[in-house]
Amino acid sequence: MAMHTTHPVSALPTPPPRETTGHLLLRAWCVFVLFLALGGVGVINAIGLAATGVVVVASAIVSAVLWTILRPPVALRRLPWLAFGYVAWAGASIAWSAWPAASVLTWLLLAITTFQGLFIGAVLTWRDVVGAVASAAKWVVGLSLLFELAVSLLVRGPLLPGFVVPEGRMDPIVYWSRDNLFDGGRLQGIFGNANLLGAAMLVAIIVFAIRYAAKAPRRPLLLGWIAAAGFLFVRAGSATSIVAAAFVVLVLATVLVMRTARRPGERTRWYLLYAAVGLGAGAALWFGRETVFGALGRDSDLTGREGIWADVLTRADQHPIVGWGYSTPWIASEPLIDGWIVDHGQTVVQAHSMWLDTYLQLGGVGVALLILTMLAYVWRSWFFAVDRPRWDLRADRPYSPLTLLPTLIGGLLVVQGLTESAPLLLWGWMFVVLFGVKIKQSPLVGVGPAEQSMSIERGELQRSGS
Repeated sequence: MAMHTTHPVSALPTPPPRETTGHLLLRAWCVFVLFLALGGVGVINAIGLAATGVVVVASAIVSAVLWTILRPPVALRRLPWLAFGYVAWAGASIAWSAWPAASVLTWLLLAITTFQGLFIGAVLTWRDVVGAVASAAKWVVGLSLLFELAVSLLVRGPLLPGFVVPEGRMDPIVYWSRDNLFDGGRLQGIFGNANLLGAAMLVAIIVFAIRYAAKAPRRPLLLGWIAAAGFLFVRAGSATSIVAAAFVVLVLATVLVMRTARRPGERTRWYLLYAAVGLGAGAALWFGRETVFGALGRDSDLTGREGIWADVLTRADQHPIVGWGYSTPWIASEPLIDGWIVDHGQTVVQAHSMWLDTYLQLGGVGVALLILTMLAYVWRSWFFAVDRPRWDLRADRPYSPLTLLPTLIGGLLVVQGLTESAPLLLWGWMFVVLFGVKIKQSPLVGVGPAEQSMSIERGELQRSGS
């Protein structure tokens, strides 16, 4: 005989799994590592080069210990071996380096940056990677705003690195902050360099916008962060960053158009059109650089860069195959660097072009390795963004905004690398390694060794081979 009951027959509802404290701490650590990469120059200005070096080495040791404990699943065949080849060739150059001490020191920084990029890509999912980059960018934006505000309200004048107030007027190039927040001048943020601030703010705007498009929590706050980063970007007044921003917009428009293709061969027509537009814009920018850079308040010789390039090329041609030895950045105290190229009374410590810098240090072999590394990164990040996620017969899965980050950062690095050497160190190189390894290990968001199980998201980290 059937009986009625008020008791449910199904299991009682339970709250969704929450991230464990261990995973939250792991993600916080990755945010700190990314902050060191994004704002490393600011850390040097604050605590000095020696103390920063200790922090960087200690951070690498901590990450290595975490790697040993967590043992994240990594497919060895899907590592960015071309980038590793560049790092290996840079290390080998110590044997013939004209500045061996500088080569050892800067190669250690390169190796640590490479390892940290590999570490973050191995232990975090795509969602966490984008979130961690956004969190690190928030720290850089917030600290830059607070720093400039504190200098204007408390110091009320220029400030030197190490929080030293200068006695008397000095060349503005040596100032950490020029106290320009309220007078309309160019801001430098925690970097002490407007060009570095402009590039970092462009990274921040990109990642904040992607998080907003991905419907991340607290979206209205993201609009505030975009506004703050945009303010610093405009006040930095970096011509290179402005051109890079225009190129990033072009890349974004191209990706979105490519995603609308429905028939075979349809993308080919768009590729040809955008190639023509890109080549035409590049030619117009170069041959009309006097007008363009004049409108941006810069000299047609890119603020003296053409003279620097000529000097670098003259020296690089003396060792065209293997170069003079790795050193990124240059160490100003080295006899062959000290006083070689001087700008505003200061020794220049970069070639202001990652390609010429690589040619000087690692010769034609190094340039070839760098070209292959960047081509592989741009190629994979492009198709990661434009191809619809598919691993079975279903062909209508929606695109994820997260897939835009690597290719937009790649567009920024390509343009920045023309007039700056920054893509060869710190966040530039770390992103090449991080996104390169992440795309190869997990070419689909949510699918792959580090993506397929939500246990990683909840902190229940899988062991290799489990």
